[in-house]
Amino acid sequence: MTARLQRARPGSPELQALVDELAERLGRSVAVDDPLVRMVCTSRHFGDEDPVRIGTLLQGRADNAAIRYVLAQGVTQWSRAGFIDGRDDLGLLPRYVVPLRERGHLHGLLLVVVPEKTLPEHETRAIARAADAMAAQMHGEHIATDTRKADERDLVLELVGTNVAAHTTARRRGKELGLLGAAEHVLVTVVQLSCATELVRQSEAALWGALEGFRQTRSAQGLIAIGKERATLLQLRDRPPGQDEVTAQSARILEELRTFLDPSADPVIGVGGRHPSLDDAWTSYEQALVAARAARRLPTLKSAGDWELLGELAVLLQLPEHALNASLVPKPLRTLSDTHGGDRLRDTLRCFLERAGSIPRTADTLGIHRTSLYYRLRQIREITGLDLDDGAQRLTLHLGLRIEELLAPGGDGAV
Repeated sequence: MTARLQRARPGSPELQALVDELAERLGRSVAVDDPLVRMVCTSRHFGDEDPVRIGTLLQGRADNAAIRYVLAQGVTQWSRAGFIDGRDDLGLLPRYVVPLRERGHLHGLLLVVVPEKTLPEHETRAIARAADAMAAQMHGEHIATDTRKADERDLVLELVGTNVAAHTTARRRGKELGLLGAAEHVLVTVVQLSCATELVRQSEAALWGALEGFRQTRSAQGLIAIGKERATLLQLRDRPPGQDEVTAQSARILEELRTFLDPSADPVIGVGGRHPSLDDAWTSYEQALVAARAARRLPTLKSAGDWELLGELAVLLQLPEHALNASLVPKPLRTLSDTHGGDRLRDTLRCFLERAGSIPRTADTLGIHRTSLYYRLRQIREITGLDLDDGAQRLTLHLGLRIEELLAPGGDGAV
């Protein structure tokens, strides 16, 4: 399932010709990047190349630090051309940047290396004319690409839906379009954004850019559906993926999104269960939504939830949002929390329950003498009125502790 950091799709010969023509006229290095600052086309050097430009040519894209710096200048929201400062620590010379917009849509960025950070008027006019032609060219190519993406999105949504007839139709159409092979083991991953300040189209571009590297890997064939604040990645394999592969994939997606988007986007990932048939895609999808909800509510998951690692939380997280509140915490546990020293006793209780009531293992984990542990457990019994030797009462307390985790401050976001 390994995927390299994804490059932008190479530009068309027509776009490349416009880039080369402008570069020769200016005698300066010119490049066109996509809205995620990934190289689409570039000219030859004119003695003004810097480490970022050289690294981009060798690797197909700039490193994440350079991308984050350029995006942090707000270039994707600029309404007119302007300069961005160089950064010696990044190996970046100043650039003149022109947003390539057509009919309100940002298709890319035209970047001209300008070490002196000043341009004569005839050069700015030439750049403006070239930028108009490039934006028009990219818009025409964008329309065709958008149609293909829309077809893929509709196919994914039908495959993860609950309509059996739609599944059958989607499978047939997917095979006709060459988007579905013979592999059947299915895994669905959901990515959710909290787009507080991000522009919708930039968020959609970032989601696509983070996921497209997993559409086709050595071990998986994938399909993507992108929405305003959510993306779905459906992958088919000959055999179920290993846990390490799934974890690494989630980490890579999060790394890319944090490069392309402002921190306010706060992405989370939910990974569904692994199932043996494409007919189970809808089940994996529903499980991925639950896992994404866990990732939003539980800081310990570090923004990536996996259905197969949720345990009893998978059940609790299927409660309606309005029902998942403090009233579910058992009264004896609330009483314990309100008691002086309640935090220490609650931590002791959690450790005791998570080690199946083993006195030796609990004492060892807490680093206390068994006599001290017995004393704390006796306090817990007296305060809660519950018998820790009773399995049902222990279950009540354990579930209560898990519910408290889901209700922790900052963990109340719905997905």
